[in-house]
Amino acid sequence: MEDRKKTKKELTSAYKQKPEEGGVFLIRNTATGKVLLDSSPNLAGQKNRFEFAKATKSCIHKKLEKDWKTYGCDAFEFEVLEELRQGDAQSSSEFAEDVKTLLEIWEEKFSGDRY
Repeated sequence: MEDRKKTKKELTSAYKQKPEEGGVFLIRNTATGKVLLDSSPNLAGQKNRFEFAKATKSCIHKKLEKDWKTYGCDAFEFEVLEELRQGDAQSSSEFAEDVKTLLEIWEEKFSGDRY
């Protein structure tokens, strides 16, 4: 029993220290071609949030609300543009700053109709 508790504690600790995968993504309105360009230090969580919003037919972002109601949630898709992995020695705040910088780079080179 003692070994089992130790293993569980080690697994929990390893999970909490697991580096994140963040990056830049967009949400595209396939009916109009407009996109919302954004970033997150947790891409998997952002993707899950998007899928949950579609499943519950609730809008994921205020900027999308009007078109979400007009075209429906099925008109929107989630696309990862670039991923960034958190370094082992990098703090969460340092990683978040790197992700924001990556978004700024994408905003400069991205052309197209945006929200």
